[in-house]
Amino acid sequence: MIPEIPRIFILAGPTGIGKTAVSTPLALALNAEIISADSRQIYREMDIATAKPTVDELSGIPHHFIDIVAPDEIYDAGRFGADGRKTALEIASRKKNILVVGGSGLYIQSLIDGFFSGAEKNESLREAIRREISRDGLSSVYETLRNVDPETAENIHPNDAKRIERALEVYRITGMRISELRRNQNREPWCRPIFAGLTMERALLYRRIEERVDRMIERGVIGETQTLLDKGYSSSAVAMEGLGYRDIVQYLNGDIGYEEMIRRFKQKSRNYAKRQITWFGKDKRIQWFDVQEYKTKEALAAAILRYFAGASL
Repeated sequence: MIPEIPRIFILAGPTGIGKTAVSTPLALALNAEIISADSRQIYREMDIATAKPTVDELSGIPHHFIDIVAPDEIYDAGRFGADGRKTALEIASRKKNILVVGGSGLYIQSLIDGFFSGAEKNESLREAIRREISRDGLSSVYETLRNVDPETAENIHPNDAKRIERALEVYRITGMRISELRRNQNREPWCRPIFAGLTMERALLYRRIEERVDRMIERGVIGETQTLLDKGYSSSAVAMEGLGYRDIVQYLNGDIGYEEMIRRFKQKSRNYAKRQITWFGKDKRIQWFDVQEYKTKEALAAAILRYFAGASL
């Protein structure tokens, strides 16, 4: 007898919109364990700028993929997809529901849809791309990627050298764009995903994001960053690419002033949210819920729960 493939409930949306607050009552109602799909919350010792769930929010609900790697360890979306599928099946075997919560679109894609497997790594080609970056600058190489694969480039930050390198590497190995390879990949579905997303007026979201940055400063994110440096973690570590940390390091080094550090922190957070909105906006499977239409997080969770129940039939 072929076992029934598990349902996967997904709660997605941009940073700062309130996914964590809604996920708690939602997970309790679903009798679910939570898989965190956040590419920053995986790192230990980096709590404030990554907006990890509080102790109260974690209490009573098993959470997976929070605090799983050191700040200097590389952990990418492909690895998350493989590990996440294994964890999801383990949760299902315990007769519990699975709730994926996060704003990292690539992580969610890797978990639910998988990645293409048609392009192996080519270190010599990758080194050549790195030499191009060193010679011409990252912005120039990013424009090269935009010319050959604008769809993929749109979802990569212009400063994300690692993903720019990989996208160009795949194109030069296969002659095909990553975006095209992903669409053409045929996979048997391993789960039944049901997507819900949180949305709100853009101006209000940006204001909430800026207020959250202010709270992070008050909670001690500058001290948290200094502690990481004191422990020997490099400012160039992958984890330091997370919002805020690089700007705080520049402030601590005296390269920029306090107000400029905060300005950059807020601007990059807004830009990140904008990229997330663009990414999720392309996924037609998502049923959107406007946060502003609900008076409480419990009311919003109840509406999402009703949708999940109807979509599961």
